Amino acid sequence: MNALGHMTAGLAGGHPDSSTFSLLQYVDADGGAHPNISHFPYIVLKADNSNQLRTLRSELISRRLPYTDFTNTMIIGTSEEQQNATKSTHEADLEYFGVCTFADTETLRELTKRFRLFS
Repeated sequence: MNALGHMTAGLAGGHPDSSTFSLLQYVDADGGAHPNISHFPYIVLKADNSNQLRTLRSELISRRLPYTDFTNTMIIGTSEEQQNATKSTHEADLEYFGVCTFADTETLRELTKRFRLFS
């Protein structure tokens, strides 16, 4: 869940046009605000292994689609230690915990057809 939170914040915060996410403003019967809820479904899929996520990440890069990822180097110590650990680790040696992206439905289906719904 921690990785998912980091990736989602990064994907939304790093996107040049936040209107792409179609964030809705909900108001309850008491007038209470429930802000910035995505109009689009948030689907969490499960990969068989880190290499499956690596392949997805590579495909997202080649298609120039927005993405964020979270690796084993991002769970140690402080942010500075995490950045240093990532910088000193070759990409092939990273263990991917997750990849987060945003794209049209047909593209996502094509890219994630080998993943299963996380339950």
